[in-house]
Amino acid sequence: MARSWKVNITPAERIARIVVGGFAAVAGVALLTSASGALVVVLELLLVLAGLDLVVTGALGHCPLYARLGHVPTSLKERTS
Repeated sequence: MARSWKVNITPAERIARIVVGGFAAVAGVALLTSASGALVVVLELLLVLAGLDLVVTGALGHCPLYARLGHVPTSLKERTS
C-alpha cells in the first residue's frame, strides 16, 4: 500500500538538501577508494549514507524527523499537500 507523506520541507531547503547530500555522497565514495583502515571505512560509509538521506528527503519533500517532532516551517503552515 502506498503511503502519502505531507510536505514539511521548504523549496529552498529541498534544493539545499539535494545539493549538499549529493556532494556528501560523491565525496564519501571518492574517499572510500583510498580508505586505509576499518574506522575510516566506517566513517566514510556514514558520510555516504548521510548524503543519500539528504538527497532522498530533499527529493520527497518530507523529513520524518520533522514530522516526529511536529515541526512545520511557517511558510508551509497554510498549505496542505
